Amino acid sequence: MTSLAAVVAAALFMSMVVFQAALALGAPVGANVLGGRYPGSLPVRIRVFSGIAAVVLVGAAIVILARAGLIGWPSDGAGLLGPASWAIAGFLVLNTLGNLTSRSRLERTVLAATTAVLAVLCAYVALAGGNSTGQA
Repeated sequence: MTSLAAVVAAALFMSMVVFQAALALGAPVGANVLGGRYPGSLPVRIRVFSGIAAVVLVGAAIVILARAGLIGWPSDGAGLLGPASWAIAGFLVLNTLGNLTSRSRLERTVLAATTAVLAVLCAYVALAGGNSTGQA
C-alpha cells in the first residue's frame, strides 16, 4: 500500500510540475493562480518562482519515492527521508489552506483538492516508511 501511495503521489507531483512549468514558460493562465491577481501570463519575476517550484516538486516526488523504498537513496542520507517526508506533508497542508482561501475558483477546487490528497499520501508514506535505503 505504501508503494501505491508513493506512486500516486509522484504522479500528482509530476502533474503539478507540468502546470508550474507551463506557468514559468508564460502560459496565459495567471487568472487561475495567486488569487487571480495576474490575468494572462504571470510577470517574469513570478514565472521564475514557478520554475523553481517545478524543480522543488520534482525533488518532493523523489523524496517520497525513496521513502517508500521504490528508488535508491544514499545510505548515509537515509535518516533524512522520514523528516523530509513529514516536512513535505506539512508544507502541503499549509498549501491546501492557502488554496482554499484563494479568490481563484481553480485554486479553491482543483489545486486545493490536489494538495490535500498529496498531503495525506505523503503523510501516509512518511508514517509507513519502507526500505529507506531504497535498496530492494
